[in-house]
Amino acid sequence: LDRCQRLNLSRNTGNWKLTGSPNYYGNSIGKGQRCLLDVVNTEVCKKAHHGSARSCFLSSQPLVEKFPSLQITSLGQLPNRFSAWNVPVIRFFHISPSFQAAPAPLFWIIIKPVQKLFAIILGRSIRKWWKSLPPNKRELFKESARKNKWKILLSVSSLGILFIVFYFTHLEETPITGRARLLVFGKEHFRELSEMEYEMWMAEFKNKMLPETDARYQVVERVVGHLSESNKDVPQVSEQKWVVHVVEEPGVNAFVLPNGQVFVFTGLLNAVSDIHQLSFILGHEIAHAVLEHAAEKASLVHFLDFLSLIFLTMIWAICPRDSLAIVGQWIQSKLQEFIFDRPYSRTLEAEADKVGLQFAAKACVDVRASSVFWQQMELAETIQGQPKIPEWLSTHPSHENRAEHLDRLIPEALKIRESCNCPSLSGPDPRLIFRLNMQRLLESSKDQQSPNSTKQDLTKPKLDLPHT
Repeated sequence: LDRCQRLNLSRNTGNWKLTGSPNYYGNSIGKGQRCLLDVVNTEVCKKAHHGSARSCFLSSQPLVEKFPSLQITSLGQLPNRFSAWNVPVIRFFHISPSFQAAPAPLFWIIIKPVQKLFAIILGRSIRKWWKSLPPNKRELFKESARKNKWKILLSVSSLGILFIVFYFTHLEETPITGRARLLVFGKEHFRELSEMEYEMWMAEFKNKMLPETDARYQVVERVVGHLSESNKDVPQVSEQKWVVHVVEEPGVNAFVLPNGQVFVFTGLLNAVSDIHQLSFILGHEIAHAVLEHAAEKASLVHFLDFLSLIFLTMIWAICPRDSLAIVGQWIQSKLQEFIFDRPYSRTLEAEADKVGLQFAAKACVDVRASSVFWQQMELAETIQGQPKIPEWLSTHPSHENRAEHLDRLIPEALKIRESCNCPSLSGPDPRLIFRLNMQRLLESSKDQQSPNSTKQDLTKPKLDLPHT
């Protein structure tokens, strides 16, 4: 969050970060490195689906053939380790960076505290003016207000109608999903800010960027290229130039700036089990950029800030003391945060999951692996004994709800995958493998408990969990 505060941006985040063993990824790709880096020719195929044209841009080879070293292991195979066991959990984890989720044009970043200060001064001045009035003048003022109550009501109603008209005249459809959303700032407002943010990240990680010759960089580049090639029928994907940056950082994180700059931390590469999970996560982040969630969130924050100025002025005018006004202001800000800001952020995350899953399906990814990733995150949190934070306190859906939401979307994603002439999925469902592994884990844990032990220490497990 310190990086965000450099531009005086604020966003309350519910996230936890996961750091992994630096040797884990090397174990995953070492032997199959040459296969991972093979250049695969692509071709365009178009097919009509249910009477409507659906364009699918497919690779000439299945995704797992292009990345053989990151295939999901088959049922019954027991790889030696699962990274979640040896990964310390640092609350909180999130895939999308807070800077991306709630940016605002630089002008409004500067003027926002000035607006609040003006509202506080105005409300405090009204309170002092009222207290300084003699009792007889107060009664005259109240009597005048009662006589002109309809005029006052009309003025307040006109202001409310003005806000409503402004809201509905700035509604637009979200690309792909068609959801109606408030959009005060367009994409052009964020070009300069995106460049500033990009320069900030590059300065932050200038000594941590992996070279293009690094195998991990090339894996991410192939995945991003495959996703963009497979979704060329989406104008927002084909018109954007996607540039990959892989950062040597232990945090589990990835994000895509509105200008197409893709940042992936090596901690994420350590945490994913296979290329399918990585493809879904990057599809999710690309979906944030394609759906213009940054501009949408900034528009909502800007609109709510103007409304809150009215309430802020009233709080400082009505409260008899400054201390009570400060408490009232804090309550007002928390109500806005938990009633509007955080639920809206969770809605955008769910939408990015849905569209990202569609992007992955058109790229012939095994979309079933998407929910397994979030189950792994849930498992890692449980292993470390971290208390579960209620979803309403977070800007992101809980891992459990996220996995369930993806499970509901997977059947439709499989239909999209089939319509794009993708190869049939072979082997067992990775979700089934994960459940069986959990069952084996529980059984093994019970066997390892000593007769006198009443409580198992899950922070230092001795068994190896199959790496799905």
